[in-house]
Amino acid sequence: MRNRFLTATATALALALAGCAATAPMGETPTLRAETPPPGAIPGPGLWRVADADTTIYLFGTVHALPPDTLWFDERVQRAFDSSGKLVTEIDIAEMAAQGQNLMAAGMLPEGQTLRGLMSAENRAEYEAALTTLGLPLEALDRMEPWFAAMTLSLLPLLQAGYEAESGVDMALTAKAGGKERGALETIEEQIALFDTLPMAAQLKLLDEAVEMVPEAATMLNAMVAEWLEGDAVGLATMLNEELDDPVLYERLLTQRNANWAEWIEQRMATPGTVFMAVGAGHLAGEGSVQEKLEQRGLTVTRVWK
Repeated sequence: MRNRFLTATATALALALAGCAATAPMGETPTLRAETPPPGAIPGPGLWRVADADTTIYLFGTVHALPPDTLWFDERVQRAFDSSGKLVTEIDIAEMAAQGQNLMAAGMLPEGQTLRGLMSAENRAEYEAALTTLGLPLEALDRMEPWFAAMTLSLLPLLQAGYEAESGVDMALTAKAGGKERGALETIEEQIALFDTLPMAAQLKLLDEAVEMVPEAATMLNAMVAEWLEGDAVGLATMLNEELDDPVLYERLLTQRNANWAEWIEQRMATPGTVFMAVGAGHLAGEGSVQEKLEQRGLTVTRVWK
């Protein structure tokens, strides 16, 4: 199985663990509501609004790494961003560099174990072939736990294809935030724990899927970014929904987090002001999305087209 969900998630995690992709578990076919842009709509990444008399929260779907000079900050996004007094991201972007050592420490195997030593003979051969394709020594990731090696293998083809964290939406918005108040939905430690506490069998499955994705990772993300730039949330969700069959990851990485964030939004609506909330685009598309969780709580979510 080539897990497109994994690449979207891994890109974010390896760039400080920030994001995920909306997916439907166990081969379930999601019911997606197609959206027809109204006359005068501005094509661009999806932007939504939840509002009452004195509070507005904008929901903006991000891509955590992009090729340089990708144009996405259109006039809709700028108006919403400029009117907001607070920027909320999945994690505190300013803490990312400081947490690099913690990430490395969490992702290392105990002394005496090696990554390749945990694999079956067949999976090891495929893994070593992927390392050769990427130009890495066979022992390059031997000290890593499988989940961390999976993240690394998912990210490397994208970096080789010219994607940069510095060009990603999260970092760009943080740089533009100036004097805005900042907030985060999760800590880096919490995002690390999402993967680090997976059973070893689940981690090895994650790694095997990452290995299978190496040849097409950059092509796949290019297609996902194209859907994102067009503002086609349904198309993006459909692409991400393909071939995920792991309910443990689905619950851990998507639905529970989206439910937590919807609860945060509902509680924040009691405080006046305008908030710009930027999270991985996959969280705002398809079954189990943040919007769906909000509607289940009785909140109205409106797409901002222009």
